[in-house]
Amino acid sequence: MSTPTTIAREGAAREGSSGPAADVRDSYTRAAVVLHWLLAALLLGQIGFGWFLTTVPRGTTMRGIYVNFHKSTGLTVAALIVVRIVWRLLHAPPPLPSFMPAWQRIAARGNHLALYAAMLVMPLSGYIASNFSKYGVKLYNAVRLPPWGGDDPRVYAIFNSIHVVTAYVFVAIIALHVLAAILHAVRRDRVFSRMLI
Repeated sequence: MSTPTTIAREGAAREGSSGPAADVRDSYTRAAVVLHWLLAALLLGQIGFGWFLTTVPRGTTMRGIYVNFHKSTGLTVAALIVVRIVWRLLHAPPPLPSFMPAWQRIAARGNHLALYAAMLVMPLSGYIASNFSKYGVKLYNAVRLPPWGGDDPRVYAIFNSIHVVTAYVFVAIIALHVLAAILHAVRRDRVFSRMLI
């Protein structure tokens, strides 16, 4: 009779794993995987588009259109981030494998917390900044959302700076996350494959 440990070892052997992957039996749910990769693509696109905006001259018609589109997609992505966080709170992720050193498990948890923090701070600071600007938010260049703050350049500058700095910090955190994922993929220890459908 096959035990779960035996099945896991046989699965690792079929995948050609050379690492101690016997205790990596649980994968993320399909919903968690879809949300992970969807948000990854949208967030990277949103950050790239934000940097593209710095090349568009101020005072031009196209800048207003691009900026409002960036704000609109930012609000849409923020809604997905909330869905992802709620899902994460209601569904515990699979445990980190025991063969990972304690420092790596601590680093992994810290990286994930930093990712979630940046995912919250970046859209929130951008939205607050927009509400203290005379331009406000014109949702997908069609529906103007009434600002709940006055036109205050000082408040706008503070939150816009937080928004920009968070984007750079976020990219650094993402780079560490991707590097760790690549290392696990190269080692073929089945940690990376848990986030694949």
